[in-house]
Amino acid sequence: MATTYTPQPTGSGLKANVQRMGAHLAGMVMPNIGAFIAWGLITALFIPTGWLPNKELAELVDPMVKVLLPVLIGYTGGRMVHGQRGAVVGAVATMGVVVGSEVPMFLGAMIIGPLAAYLMKLFDGLIEDRVRPGFEMLVDNFSAGILGMLMAVAGMKAIGPVVRTFTDAAGNGVDWLIDHDIMPLASVLIEPAKVLFLNNAINHGVLSPLGVQQAAEAGKSIMFMLETNPGPGLGVLLAYLFFGPRRLRATAPAAIIIQFFGGIHEIYFPYILMKPRMILAAIAGGATGIAIFLATGAGLVAPPAPGSIFAYIAQTPKDSWFGVYAGVLASAAVSFGVGSALLGFGKLAEDRTVEDTGDDAPEGENEAGDRPARESETSTKTLTETPVETPAEKTGARSGDRAKAAGPPAESAGPA
Repeated sequence: MATTYTPQPTGSGLKANVQRMGAHLAGMVMPNIGAFIAWGLITALFIPTGWLPNKELAELVDPMVKVLLPVLIGYTGGRMVHGQRGAVVGAVATMGVVVGSEVPMFLGAMIIGPLAAYLMKLFDGLIEDRVRPGFEMLVDNFSAGILGMLMAVAGMKAIGPVVRTFTDAAGNGVDWLIDHDIMPLASVLIEPAKVLFLNNAINHGVLSPLGVQQAAEAGKSIMFMLETNPGPGLGVLLAYLFFGPRRLRATAPAAIIIQFFGGIHEIYFPYILMKPRMILAAIAGGATGIAIFLATGAGLVAPPAPGSIFAYIAQTPKDSWFGVYAGVLASAAVSFGVGSALLGFGKLAEDRTVEDTGDDAPEGENEAGDRPARESETSTKTLTETPVETPAEKTGARSGDRAKAAGPPAESAGPA
């Protein structure tokens, strides 16, 4: 469930609704973070620009990111809504959006998986207690199969094209900002689109073609760094490492290595989905980096693939060393500062309730929390020291009281 990874928001305002949506998105992604890490390691190691290039093993990369990861997300989203039946229907439906698109359909999986499970839940509610004995398994299996088939077709023909339209619109928006010389504001579109796993579509569909054209004319281009800058993601992960929820801090170091050195930016997206306000940190860091790139005239000679700091080193021309790495470091610092503030420097990241012992609470809270305990111990001690009379003792005591009230016994009369 989503509440395993983030406290369940309360209230009905806009902020609570956004947090609740982020909690559900994180609940779909975070249980599968191991699969993301596995894909990230395979990508960083075996692609042609990786540490250990291997053409045969690199064939795992595309099927995993285009099929396995979206299906896992759709499966988990369906399970959150309607248990195992919802998970199966959600996975089948996700295959529709996967086959109907050439880009990774993470966003489509987050939509169609829970939607298919919700429809399955409605159907099960309609037929509950109406199926004749002996036909339950037949109805359950065929209803899930038929609904899964219909949702897969709908995903392929309807939801997939809608998500592609959204992707194209995001790319056109970035292109418009670049044409009007307000490039730092491109982060307002690039960073949210990245978190929705549209980073490859924006980079390879819009920015890289423009960058190749500029590099052919000027020998370098800033376009190669707008989306691939590893600084904002590094800052977000560092904020989680120092000030995030305790149960997530242990995962941050591995994510930092995969993101900053391996260049797999997708590894930090779930951390933002879990707390949507953290997108502001990524936007601030990205805008800072772009501003410094512009001010120093920095650029890369070719696309850094993947977006690793080592790929940056390989593609940086001699006249851009200062500008490139000043921009990366500054974007990481700004993203870390903003992210730390959004996490309340550790105070807002923890659950509202105090867990375990009082060691995690402030000193004043320990004293306040200990006072009721001391009062309880005093009351218990008083009760244990008070003697408890048995029923027989109580009967004897009442008899003694009546004898005292009657006075001393009369003396026997002697012989006349």
